Amino acid sequence: MSFDDRKRAIGKVVSVAADRFVVEMHAGTDNFTVVGFDDVHYVARLGSFLMIPAQAEYVVAEVVGLRERDASGSGSADGQLDKVNSAKYLDVVPVGMLPMQGAGKFRFGVSLFPSLYADVLYALDSELDRIFDTDAAVVPSIGPDDGPCEPADATRFRNLAIGQSVIFEDYEVKVRIDDFFGGHVAVLGNTGSGKSCTIASILQALFEKPDEHHARGATFVVLDVNGEYHRAFAELPDQADIGVQRVVLDGTAADDMFRVPHWFLDLSEWELLLQASERTQVPILRMALGMATLFGTNNAGALNTYRNHILATCLTQILGDETPPGAKETRIRGILQRFKTAEINIAVLSNWITVSYGNMTALGSAYDFLAGKDGAGGFIDPDLKFPDYDGSPFDFTALGDAIDLALLYQEAHGNRQIRDYCAQMVTRFKALEERSDYGFLRHDADDNQTDPMSFLSGILGLTTIEGGHTKAAQIIIIDMNAVEDEVVELVSAVMSRMIFRLLRQADPRNRFPVHLLLEEAHRYVASTPSRYAMDASRIFERIAKEGRKYGLFLLVASQRPSELSKTVLSQCANFVVHRIQNPDDLSQIRQMTPFISDSVLRRLPSLPKQHALVFGNSVNLPTTFKVRSAAPLPASDDARIVDLWFHEAGRPSLLKLKSAGAAAAAP
Repeated sequence: MSFDDRKRAIGKVVSVAADRFVVEMHAGTDNFTVVGFDDVHYVARLGSFLMIPAQAEYVVAEVVGLRERDASGSGSADGQLDKVNSAKYLDVVPVGMLPMQGAGKFRFGVSLFPSLYADVLYALDSELDRIFDTDAAVVPSIGPDDGPCEPADATRFRNLAIGQSVIFEDYEVKVRIDDFFGGHVAVLGNTGSGKSCTIASILQALFEKPDEHHARGATFVVLDVNGEYHRAFAELPDQADIGVQRVVLDGTAADDMFRVPHWFLDLSEWELLLQASERTQVPILRMALGMATLFGTNNAGALNTYRNHILATCLTQILGDETPPGAKETRIRGILQRFKTAEINIAVLSNWITVSYGNMTALGSAYDFLAGKDGAGGFIDPDLKFPDYDGSPFDFTALGDAIDLALLYQEAHGNRQIRDYCAQMVTRFKALEERSDYGFLRHDADDNQTDPMSFLSGILGLTTIEGGHTKAAQIIIIDMNAVEDEVVELVSAVMSRMIFRLLRQADPRNRFPVHLLLEEAHRYVASTPSRYAMDASRIFERIAKEGRKYGLFLLVASQRPSELSKTVLSQCANFVVHRIQNPDDLSQIRQMTPFISDSVLRRLPSLPKQHALVFGNSVNLPTTFKVRSAAPLPASDDARIVDLWFHEAGRPSLLKLKSAGAAAAAP
């Protein structure tokens, strides 16, 4: 052991077990404080680390308990221990090994145990940097294809400081950026414990890098259900040349509000939105969605062909069944009142379908007109294939007409009860047509959002340049504070699915990382099936399992981890946990993180505000820290009850009440 090591020895190992050591501190230490050659060290803090030499390495041990015992075995006259002469003991658990010399890395697990009476040393800051692998926070940047960068002396972050350690004085807690943002992250804690401020402070620290290069390649899409984050990031464009874009969803189709074109929904999302049952309603819905794209003016000819085919198929089926002529005429006239074309209508068929003296004498002529005679003419084409739904723009109301045609076609094939079976789906669609909070989904198809790629480029903060795209915004906030959870689920599911599909098809793959910040995630990424039509958990569970390989990552913030999808939570590689007191939530964290000791988890219920525990693959060891202060703060301030309650008579209320109409129109 070197001379410097001897100078920082605080005691000796007096008991060795596979999972726990006991350290007796040197006699004369007062209050577990050691005056070292570099500083005064308070070594008995729970969670602090000690170094125990073992051949060419240190055994790194964490302090989990402290106690003292009277050396003489008897107390003083007043029954109190003699504090000066009492022996002081530390209970420590081994966590890993650290090479003594060079820049060797910390590794978990202990392969070499110390001997009895081995010296125990306090940890130096340089050793903490090696333990946490944070000794090089800033490194030189590289240019495209690993070539030279511009400017030549530009730097980039390797580690990111997120706060101050509460165990080690004046020591910054850092996370490795590749590991922290290269996997899914969960930020958990009771309401008011500081989750939003933690997220804001981490992103502010990332984007407030004072010199080149800035994190211009980052993309954070914030699903902000409480309208909190715009204030926190509003100043970033002035400070660090970083773009922040905010769009507001209020449910309307106003030009300045966020809208989601309904033709961007895929088949599975339509099925969930309309609650279509798999056996009877889904085939009708799929057929209707394919036909809905034909209702545009550019497809009038093709639509007329399909309408004539369906009408002719339905009417010939009626003409050929065994119902009485009077019933045939009634059914045919009822159909032609709802569906008609220039070629097939009541005026054309009236003379052929009229019943005279109980007979439909021109039935054969009507059949020949509709189906053709001797294999020629007619409107029925046995080779006609109905179009598939391909996401082409169509008017929302056209889908209702297309559903009617699809039902009519099934009735033409003898399924008389299909309309009753689909009544619930039809009712759901009509409700969506009328609800004001779904106006954002029903807007006209003749705007500039017909191309999904152009739409997504805006959501991802891209702008078009010669030869491709470049980043115009690194943080894109979708403010959904004004809408209900049902709309939040729909929008979050559709946006996330579209981004996931885009990144899956990207070439080269995994070269455009995107982070989805899910605020209040338990509201739409729940462990139980959603009570709404759209269950957003499905897409987020798939992203949690597969997103990493395509560069799509989740940053999940929730105050109720026990209500979060277990699949999503289990795939998180890093956790920042604030105060949690609910037993169910604590149990959920224990199940998801079996490598964390109970002594660490027992700290969670008593963590002060703005304090958190970070653990995962971006830090080598679980660490409790005080979160870096966010400036400015998100709009999640606590109510100042005393200030707001006690004031003079007649002061105007700060609450601004709006009429129902004004509230619906307000962003």
